[in-house]
Amino acid sequence: MDDYTQLIDRMERLLDRVEQRFLPANDSANWNADAFRWDKSGLLKPVAYPHRCQLGDLLNIDSQKAILTQNTQQFVRGNPANNALLWGSRGTGKSSLIKAMLSAFAGQGLRLVEVDKAFLVNLADIVELLYPRPERFILFTDDLSFEASDPSYKTLKAMLDGSIVAIPDNVLIYATSNRRHLMPENMQDNLDSRQFRGELHESEAVEEKISLSERFGLWLSFYPFSQAQYLEAVNHWLRRFGVDPIDSVAVRTEALRWALARGSRSGRVAMQFARGYAGNETLATNHRSSSKPSE
Repeated sequence: MDDYTQLIDRMERLLDRVEQRFLPANDSANWNADAFRWDKSGLLKPVAYPHRCQLGDLLNIDSQKAILTQNTQQFVRGNPANNALLWGSRGTGKSSLIKAMLSAFAGQGLRLVEVDKAFLVNLADIVELLYPRPERFILFTDDLSFEASDPSYKTLKAMLDGSIVAIPDNVLIYATSNRRHLMPENMQDNLDSRQFRGELHESEAVEEKISLSERFGLWLSFYPFSQAQYLEAVNHWLRRFGVDPIDSVAVRTEALRWALARGSRSGRVAMQFARGYAGNETLATNHRSSSKPSE
């Protein structure tokens, strides 16, 4: 009997330590920061050097910029605003646009909290920390997608609309995804749909997948760049890196070949090409200067 009691006591002490390990640390955050990350230890940690994206660097998404800027402005001013899902082609500026909101509105009290998909199960704890704060927080989750059995799927779905834990007025959720409905779409889901008296009734699997994405009040779609848009972005980034814009067929061809090799024309690919080209041009210029004979 004594051994059994001792075992119970040890188990209770172990459970206490585990609970303390995962309880949110309410006084641990440095609230002077503009950006934060929720980490695996259950802490809201400040980001010392956040990625500062500028709206002016995001080309060919003017409509998306205007809509998200308006929504964020409503939010920072204390007016009603929507949670947002930015979905579409890779590299077209989805996550950069969200980070640009911090650059635009940090001076008005906006803060960005990055939450990895693996930690979405902690949303209720994160929100509890932010309730009493005077700042306005965007919870940012990048490259969001789920499998059907993923537990964080239901956590996010409930938090957006349906959980007993309400999202406070000073918190919005902005997420990016390559999938419009955040979950893989299978042919069988469509085959299971049926017609009744001339009306199409979607299968339960389709309904389940749509039910998460539709809880975001704002959807913004992003599409691959045309060739002209891609070259415009290349020129923009060449100027930003201190190199003259494309002025020869050879450079234009090189830029297009770069995009073809990556299977994508996007702002990200344009920036990558311009960075490599500008770096090479700078090296070549320095080499030519050092090779000149001294007079």
